[in-house]
Amino acid sequence: MEQQSPDVGIKIYTPTKTPPPEDDANATPLPVTPPAKGRGGDEAAPAAGGRKRKAVAKGVQKTLSKTSMLANFLPTGTLLTFEMLLPSAYGTGECSEVNRSMIHALLGLCSLSCFFFHFTDSFKTPDGKVYYGFVTPRGLSLFKTGPDVEIPQDERYQVRFSDLVHAVMSVMVFAAIALSDYRVTNCLFPGHEKEMDQVMEGFPVMVGVVCSGLFLVFPKTRYGIGCMAT
Repeated sequence: MEQQSPDVGIKIYTPTKTPPPEDDANATPLPVTPPAKGRGGDEAAPAAGGRKRKAVAKGVQKTLSKTSMLANFLPTGTLLTFEMLLPSAYGTGECSEVNRSMIHALLGLCSLSCFFFHFTDSFKTPDGKVYYGFVTPRGLSLFKTGPDVEIPQDERYQVRFSDLVHAVMSVMVFAAIALSDYRVTNCLFPGHEKEMDQVMEGFPVMVGVVCSGLFLVFPKTRYGIGCMAT
C-alpha cells in the first residue's frame, strides 16, 4: 500500500500480505492412514515368517538335543559323511525316484560302515606304527602287513558276542539319527509326516537309553577304525 506525505513528498510503502490462493487456503489436509496391523496388515507376513523360523529352529534344536548323545555310539566320521552327502541326495526336495534311490544307497552304506567297523581292531608296534585289521575267530587279520610285523595272538583279538551287540546297537543308533531328519522321512514316507513326527518324539530317547544300558553290560574294548574304546 502506497502513502504520500503532503509536506515532504515522501512516499511510504506499507507491505501488504498476499492472501493465499483460495484453493490452498480452503484445502483440507488428507488424512494419513496408519499402517495396518494384525493378521491382514503389512506386518502380518513378517510376523508369520518370524514364527515359522522360530518353529524350525526349535525343531532343529530338539532333534540335536535328542541325537547328540547317540552320536557317541557311532564310528567317527559316519555321521559327518551322512550329513555332508544327504543334501546332494535330497536335491531340491522333489523326492523323485532318483532321490529315493540315492537316499537308500546312502543309508545302506552308512549302516554297513557302522556295522563292520565294530569288527575292527588295532595294535601298535614297538616302533610306534599302528596296524588295523578285522577280528576273526582265529585272531586279527590285518588290512596291510609288513615284512617284520608280528601279529599278536591274544584272545582279545578274536571275535566275540559283544562285537555283534555293539555292531547292532550302532546300526540302531544311526537309524534313529537318520530318521530324525525331515529330508529322509519326507522322501521315504511321503504323506506320513505327522505319524513319523510322533514316532520320532520318543524313539531316539528310547534307543539312547537301551544302548547306554547295553554298553554298561558289554563295555567297549576295541580300538578299531573310528571306534575308540569307552
